[in-house]
Amino acid sequence: MKSKASPLGESERLNWIDAARGLAILGIFMVNVPAFNAPYFLYGGAAQAWDSSLSHTVQAVIDIFFQASFYTLFSFMFGFGMQMMKDRLDEKDLDYRPIIFKRLIVLIGFGLIHAFLIWHGDILLSYGVLGLSLFAFFHLTKTGLLFLAYSMLAFLVLPFTFALYSIRGQLRGIVEQQSINEAITNYGTGSLFDIWQQNTSDWLYANHVANLPFLALSLLPMFLLGLYVCRKRWLHEPTAHLGSIKKVWLMTGVLFLIFKAGPYLYGNPEWFGVMQDSVGGTASAIFYVLSVTLLFRTKAGARLLHPLTWVGRMSLSNYILQSLVCFVLFYSVGFGLYGQVPPIMSVIIVVVVYTLQIFASKAWLKRYRYGPLEWLWRTLTYGRKQPLKRKQPAAS
Repeated sequence: MKSKASPLGESERLNWIDAARGLAILGIFMVNVPAFNAPYFLYGGAAQAWDSSLSHTVQAVIDIFFQASFYTLFSFMFGFGMQMMKDRLDEKDLDYRPIIFKRLIVLIGFGLIHAFLIWHGDILLSYGVLGLSLFAFFHLTKTGLLFLAYSMLAFLVLPFTFALYSIRGQLRGIVEQQSINEAITNYGTGSLFDIWQQNTSDWLYANHVANLPFLALSLLPMFLLGLYVCRKRWLHEPTAHLGSIKKVWLMTGVLFLIFKAGPYLYGNPEWFGVMQDSVGGTASAIFYVLSVTLLFRTKAGARLLHPLTWVGRMSLSNYILQSLVCFVLFYSVGFGLYGQVPPIMSVIIVVVVYTLQIFASKAWLKRYRYGPLEWLWRTLTYGRKQPLKRKQPAAS
């Protein structure tokens, strides 16, 4: 039943959820392009390499509004989507476990291809592997999910922030110059084999066993918060939960400003980084998804954000496409711009490519039900070919 307050209606197709996914794809791309086109994000030295005031300003804006905000938002949406899938399978009286298990295994397969043949910064492999742990959490109560999510965040944030603060005088920022030089050589002038070899080396560095607890304690709480919000049905029925949504939106907005922007008032100290990314990143992710939900309740907001839904409905395909575009732009087998693109040009690339993705996604969805990789994912999950072409053009 349509609500007067919701211009698009709270239909089975939750457009604000698709828009939130589309926004997450934009935010992830904004962070990924600088990390894709130079080694400084991984090995340090970005401030020295891009030493103009404009570059520092752009990097600060990305750090405050994008860094650690959108992979957390995407993680939240991943957990939300897993709970939605389970609920729908339960409604059909189907055993969700083998279907969700196959879905995650296929995602791991996508991640392996993406991580080692295209880009070391892949998130799909991590989502697929850590997503398997959700079978241990599906049975928890809503209160249990919330308690465990907060506990994981506290376990990550508090001891490490205290430890870093205690040695704050010794923190100078690590710059691994030899690794930087190797990356520039292999990505910038090497063969395809050199690129794949460097990609593997970078992936192993980023996913060192010592980093895995940080990764798990960053992603799992957002998965659990996604499960929690899905069960609460805040995003399914925003009109019915408007009071709660507005309270959490205001609270997370304040935490967003304090923990993400606040550190820049006193020099953005390195010891505060875990707190900034974990608390600030979590708060900003929830703030963004609730902002999209609230904006969709207005005609102007729904009209403004609706193009994001096209990208969001093809989020996997668009995520991989962004990496393929970067592979061609930056690596030696394409245009070879690796290490030569300053932060402001990265932003321009993001805006141009993402705008093209909006139009391409709209055109695709007029003819097809799913994005190409979404269709393949569904086909492999269910073990039978899924319908792809629409019988008639979809309404824009």
